[in-house]
Amino acid sequence: MNDRGWRTFFAVLAGVAVIYFGTTGREPGEDGGVSGGLIVLALLAAALVWHLTRPAAK
Repeated sequence: MNDRGWRTFFAVLAGVAVIYFGTTGREPGEDGGVSGGLIVLALLAAALVWHLTRPAAK
């Protein structure tokens, strides 16, 4: 797998992890679901991972 493939994989994994941990651990009876703010956090996490895993400049 090339560098871009790994970067994409880890970015998607980070976004899914944010959504997973953001929706689990709620008290019974609370409204479960994915809010807009959680989507924004997941996108920010994915963008951060994409940026931090870029290849070094030569």
